[in-house]
Amino acid sequence: MRLVNNLVFANLIYRDYSDEFVNVGDTVNIRRPASFTSHDFVADSSQVVVQTVTESNISVVMNRHRDISFEVTAKDLTLSVTEFGERLIQPAIEAHAQAIDADIAALYKDIPYRTGTAGVTPAALSAISAARKQLNVLKAPMANRRLVIDPDAEASLLTLDAVVNAEKSGSTAALREASLGRLLGLDTYMSQNVPHHTTGGDDCAIDQASGDGGYPAGTTTIHVDGLSASCAVGDLLTIGGDPYVVTAVANYSAGDEDLTIYPALTAAVANDAPVTVIASHTANLAFHPRAFALVTRPLAKPLGLQASQVEVINWNGIAVRVVYTYNSTTKKDMVSLDLLYGLKTLQPELACRLLG
Repeated sequence: MRLVNNLVFANLIYRDYSDEFVNVGDTVNIRRPASFTSHDFVADSSQVVVQTVTESNISVVMNRHRDISFEVTAKDLTLSVTEFGERLIQPAIEAHAQAIDADIAALYKDIPYRTGTAGVTPAALSAISAARKQLNVLKAPMANRRLVIDPDAEASLLTLDAVVNAEKSGSTAALREASLGRLLGLDTYMSQNVPHHTTGGDDCAIDQASGDGGYPAGTTTIHVDGLSASCAVGDLLTIGGDPYVVTAVANYSAGDEDLTIYPALTAAVANDAPVTVIASHTANLAFHPRAFALVTRPLAKPLGLQASQVEVINWNGIAVRVVYTYNSTTKKDMVSLDLLYGLKTLQPELACRLLG
């Protein structure tokens, strides 16, 4: 309960949980929502178009194994449950919550869509309106839209009457404290874990290594030249007026580099076409919950321990393993709190960066 109540990002995105025990590094499959096409019904045809329901799976690697272990003294063990929780468990759980939220916030690197100006803190409702417009253009569902901003943006926006008078929301303590209210159709929150993206490369140009024909629409790996440094994963590009994000880099040499981008080129680009690289920025995020997934699974109880020494506790889809042991090397008692999860960007088209 303490862990769930301290999460911000994790309480705003899609979560998948099952009680199946898995190991660190295992891959699990989660379901994507079914998709349908709306057809016109012609009354005199007496027929409908029957669609096959297909729910595609997406694989998620369970590669985040977070652990906090600490020594406890005989005096600590004489504390009441409340005192033990406040003095030891709460600080440990807050550290876990910060780590989980920071990992989720780092998924911004998968998002090519953006609004705002790099290096300029959002300070007006027009910035939120622009993020709303971008989600509208991307056809994100209207309900349950979220916006998570950094402390600088919060400080600027808190002076606005519309923010001061907004109705606050949130079902947990952290969400209530972080909430700025519902602004222009987005439930808005502050998180200290909103990351700053440091851009690796700079403006460059398309350079098709195999000739001068450029690249056709649908291409996902391009060669560029004119860089002063290697690009970084998460760098934002503009090519032919369209937004892209760098998802992988390879073979940097003397200003030339291969870039894997998302989405695939929406239109053909000619050789020597300019590629604009967006400057370093704070990656505030506007999104629908199904843009990202937090997948949690319980860790198995270690063998050889008594029942009183280990417990796996699930609360609202977050499972924590608690182990109490004696370390014969240090001659001290220890408590360990660890958990396992994986993260995945499900639909980049349901999110955009609000640059700051």
